[in-house]
Amino acid sequence: MSHRYDEALEFAKTAHAGAVRKGTQVPYIVHPVETSEIVSMMTDDEDVIIAALLHDVIEDTDYTEEDIRTRFGNRVADLVVNESENKHPDMKASDSWFLRKQETIDHLKNADRAVLIITLADKLSNMRSTANKYRVMGNRVWELFNQKSRDAHKWYHMNILEETKSLSEFPAWQEYKKLCEEVFEITGGQNG
Repeated sequence: MSHRYDEALEFAKTAHAGAVRKGTQVPYIVHPVETSEIVSMMTDDEDVIIAALLHDVIEDTDYTEEDIRTRFGNRVADLVVNESENKHPDMKASDSWFLRKQETIDHLKNADRAVLIITLADKLSNMRSTANKYRVMGNRVWELFNQKSRDAHKWYHMNILEETKSLSEFPAWQEYKKLCEEVFEITGGQNG
């Protein structure tokens, strides 16, 4: 990777320092790094790859859009903003879950290809982690999330799969579909 990617990696490590993946002791930085690696298999556009690495910075840390804009430029910052969820700080995470997920789905309907690529990579990385836990815990895995309903997660991921189907030629989309089918026990090739 480039010097610019290395700089973004150091920034992301600092931003996510001390955070761990939900229900594990795995350092959180593993997720954005994996997301950027998945993106790099779909595009060689450095801005998109760096935005994938930084995709959770605004959403989950004290760093701001302006911090990213200053360090990595307008396009990277705009891509990160486009991938960031409105956390609705006035609401409990469990209460805002459906609203946040519907906003994401609605946003993807008109998103450009770069945003779709980052979103797919993000969701695939998350689904890999969920699938690994599901293989051990079964449906108890949903107890680890703010939203405890398996059906709610199924609704969300099936919608993400639908909104990213323009990327279905990529192995990443195909893997995401396969993992969704496994975790949500879908048979018969639904959604694609």
